[in-house]
Amino acid sequence: MSSETVLYTISNSNVKIVKPTQVDNTRSRPCAELGWKMLKTKLLTLAVFLASMPTASTAQPEAPIIEEWTVPWENSRPRDPYVDSAGLVWFVGQRSHYIASLNPENGSFRQLVLDPGTGPHNLIIDGDHTIWYAGNLRMHIGRMDTATGAIHKVAMPDETARDPHTLVFDDAGDIWFTVQGGNFVGKLSVANEQVDLFPVPTPRARPYGINIAGDGTVWVAEFGTNKLLKIDPATYELTEIELPETASRPRRLEVTSDGMIWYVDYAEGQLGRLNPESGEITQWPMPGGKVSRPYGMEVDADNRLWIVETGPTPNQFVGFDPRSESFFGRTPIPSGGGSVRHMHYDAATNVIWFGTDTNTIGRATLPGVSDGK
Repeated sequence: MSSETVLYTISNSNVKIVKPTQVDNTRSRPCAELGWKMLKTKLLTLAVFLASMPTASTAQPEAPIIEEWTVPWENSRPRDPYVDSAGLVWFVGQRSHYIASLNPENGSFRQLVLDPGTGPHNLIIDGDHTIWYAGNLRMHIGRMDTATGAIHKVAMPDETARDPHTLVFDDAGDIWFTVQGGNFVGKLSVANEQVDLFPVPTPRARPYGINIAGDGTVWVAEFGTNKLLKIDPATYELTEIELPETASRPRRLEVTSDGMIWYVDYAEGQLGRLNPESGEITQWPMPGGKVSRPYGMEVDADNRLWIVETGPTPNQFVGFDPRSESFFGRTPIPSGGGSVRHMHYDAATNVIWFGTDTNTIGRATLPGVSDGK
């Protein structure tokens, strides 16, 4: 385990700090003392050799390859892309009130205009032609037929649920979503369009990122406080889990196949992992440190986490391997990024898609996944 890893165990409202096991280096001291001069010479020789290699050859094999397409509608904040079965990449224009697609084969775009002031925040795709989007400024979740452009709106049943935020499907095809300013988590039953709203226990918690574990449990990052929220899908019981540091502000979260809950701590510049069975929390400082502002995140088919540090310019696209508990492949986003807010993994192509505040849609082709051995 890395010496920078910090472990915590959560028990009710108490926090117990478990110190990492110290590594005994006593057996290596004689070798270090006797062979230091020889090792130093070899390291210097290796450094000179690496520095002399051509730039194209020095790229690390574990780094993603990032490409971007400039969106033709200026300053529209393209975001939250999602790939359909035909390989088209759909996204929303939050500032310019549209839904659009990118054909990455030929670089062409198609725009479908929403009502003025809709402020679409996020979209997900059901089947070949149906898009569900969050009408963030107009208190609805919309359903669009991309073949015709026809829109059907499902209004929020409570006027305080003013800003539907991020949507995710459960295994039944129903939609769970966050309402950041209104302080709700919601469920839209697609068959009858019933909307159930669940108030978050902590006031002004700002429920933000949302995901669903393999057992159906709904997990939410509370960006206005230092808590995660879980919802039992059978009983609708809400349970908040407090993170160790009061200054933490979790923004997005993902679930790996082993059931671990991963989150980015935007305020403290950390990646965190919650074991939902034991309550143990482990946190790793991001490579960019406390000012890294980790935001968009995704998990790939190999259970590797991918995170964008939005604090630095350009934004940095960073991988994390849970098996080695180490970061790798830190790669700058060519356009600068501004902020990468949400990402989508396409398992068919081993690619992560993202939108940027620099008005691009980006594609990160990931290094190959292992066979799991």
